[in-house]
Amino acid sequence: MSRIEAKKPSLCTNDPLTKERVSFSLSVLSGIVKSCYGPTGRLKQLHNGMGGYVRTTSQSSALLGGLSITHPVLKVLTASVQNHISRFSDCGLFTAILCCSLVEKFQRINFAACTVTKISRHLLSLCTDYLKSEACGCRILVDFDSIKTLLSLVRSILASKPACMLNKTEANHLSTLVLKAFLLTIPHTVETNVVLGKCVIVPVKDKRVMDSTVFPGLLIEIPEFQLARTFPVKRVSSSTIKMALFCISLSGDLSNIGEGTVIVHHGISLEVAVLDQLLNLGKQLVNDQVGLVVCQKVIHPSLKQYLKEHRVITIDRVGVSMMEPLSQMTGSQPIAALHSVSPTCYGSLKDLRTESFVSKHFLHLIPNDTLVCSLILCNRNEMAWDELKNACQTAEHVLQLTIKQPLALLGGGCTETHLASYIRHKSFTLPTSVLKTIDCSRTQYQLVADAFCRSLECVACCLAHDDGEILTDMVYGHFWSVQSGFPSDCNWSDLVLKCGCGIYNNQQNLNWTVLRSQCIPFAPQSCSNEPSINSTDHLVLDCFTAKCSGLQVAVETANLILDLSYIVEDQN
Repeated sequence: MSRIEAKKPSLCTNDPLTKERVSFSLSVLSGIVKSCYGPTGRLKQLHNGMGGYVRTTSQSSALLGGLSITHPVLKVLTASVQNHISRFSDCGLFTAILCCSLVEKFQRINFAACTVTKISRHLLSLCTDYLKSEACGCRILVDFDSIKTLLSLVRSILASKPACMLNKTEANHLSTLVLKAFLLTIPHTVETNVVLGKCVIVPVKDKRVMDSTVFPGLLIEIPEFQLARTFPVKRVSSSTIKMALFCISLSGDLSNIGEGTVIVHHGISLEVAVLDQLLNLGKQLVNDQVGLVVCQKVIHPSLKQYLKEHRVITIDRVGVSMMEPLSQMTGSQPIAALHSVSPTCYGSLKDLRTESFVSKHFLHLIPNDTLVCSLILCNRNEMAWDELKNACQTAEHVLQLTIKQPLALLGGGCTETHLASYIRHKSFTLPTSVLKTIDCSRTQYQLVADAFCRSLECVACCLAHDDGEILTDMVYGHFWSVQSGFPSDCNWSDLVLKCGCGIYNNQQNLNWTVLRSQCIPFAPQSCSNEPSINSTDHLVLDCFTAKCSGLQVAVETANLILDLSYIVEDQN
């Protein structure tokens, strides 16, 4: 078949980073992510040109997922950040801001891309080696015998999402609930391969945040009319209720029997035959002393009535998302057949109760061993609830990562400024043999290292969205901010209150200086042995695993973008 239009040749663009369109697009993306960063970040509204749902957010997952990216260079950047978020949930904005800043600052150096790439990779290795070493001065050990550090970690995540609309009291309350819910998912017995349980979030919108609470076990919402006919329930013993979990429809619908040929003899009603099979299944469940039947899909009314007459409670339409926690909590195996159900598929519960919360009614499944819990999450409106749900899920994932690697990095910009001070000091004391290995001069190395450090400091500065001065101290290399409108004749010690992470205050004489000003490189001291780490209730902390990964993704993505010589786009 002949084409209506002639095939267009591919569009080839050489040195894409030198083009004004790319520089402008990168600058716009950089401005968007920078303005969203931190507890006082500016919110963004996302909606499409056709109308529909409008989302107000500052979270990187929603932001990058809602932006329409067309240029290949920006697609590489956003795809890298989104892949990082899908794996670690946290530090998405940090990764995006650092990557944009590295690309912009490396471009200004005007060295060959291969030279910049080799030096930046060495700088990255210095950072990762330092962060993973015992001598690291910007990380702390997370002690699971005390909840202070864990609470600070969760609180830092919730406080960094302004669209959640939480005040201090609400943030503290939710932080405690999220941590409590997480601890309920940890097995009591430690085995070689530990499998954590699951926290199921139950939505309750347009209610006070302080009404949020945690229930051990699983809450399944049921209609109000079903409350009166749920009890009494058949029990195997006083503390055991046998449960059957079905992942197929029990409605008698023939579309669920699978592929193949159905042979129906003359005079036989297919509907009656299927119903008889369902009732035979019900008889087996009753004979096996099952007290609760849960179905992912629909249960036929006749089967429901038969089971009710024999004191068996039925719950249907629970959905696929509930199947995993139900199976994990009760030990039941999802049943996918209508005949010959094996007794080994059954699970068990300790108890079954009803709970009412505001205008909703729930069946509360209480397990023998608590590995699954339900977090009833409340917020003022739907938009704030969506943001809060994502923030709580991020906090849960961060706690899971922290179990594997019980470390945390100092937040509030202190890790970035401390790391920048460390890299500056190392770049000035680098042995000549290392420079020969990298194949660069000391001047080249120091210029790239300075751009690298300024990019780290740029991320920290993005936490301050109002006019004011950003400082760092010459002892620990921490981040300090001063509000605008301060008198010019004041000492810095009279203006600063606490560093970004909250460990140090203005009582210590730390010799402050304006961040990014010319100063003599120094080796920042460690704060890991400071008594204030354990005594301070409100430390600002970051996830160690997520931030280390974000640092690596940002540098490697920036190097990849710098290495782009041509872009070939199909115009058809």
